[in-house]
Amino acid sequence: MAQLVHPTLSYRIVGILFDVYNSLGGGYQEKYYQRAVATAFKQAGIQCQEQVVMPLMFGDRSIGRYFLDFVVDGRIVLEIKAQPTFYKRDIKQVLAYLKSSGISLAILASFTRNGLKFHRVLKGHSR
Repeated sequence: MAQLVHPTLSYRIVGILFDVYNSLGGGYQEKYYQRAVATAFKQAGIQCQEQVVMPLMFGDRSIGRYFLDFVVDGRIVLEIKAQPTFYKRDIKQVLAYLKSSGISLAILASFTRNGLKFHRVLKGHSR
């Protein structure tokens, strides 16, 4: 059986996401969920960086940049959405973040009108 990557921190993050959803509900713009999650992380004493700029490199030259919603404790990328479902482009987006950052795990979370959805994404995998 495969071992979970960063299980304790992952469970804490998902718990905070549910707390935010239970407090706000669905229907808000992504930026408001991001602000609420950042506040909840601070209240819980969880280290995170917001809107982390990650360069996209080609050899030794930067050819672009990504903006990661959160890097939690330097170990997990958290990408926030406010849409009814995850699309293939969302998975590809976080896989690119993992590749560029060298981090092995991302959590893709979407605050929808029908509840919170989340998906763990491992570098090189989509589950």
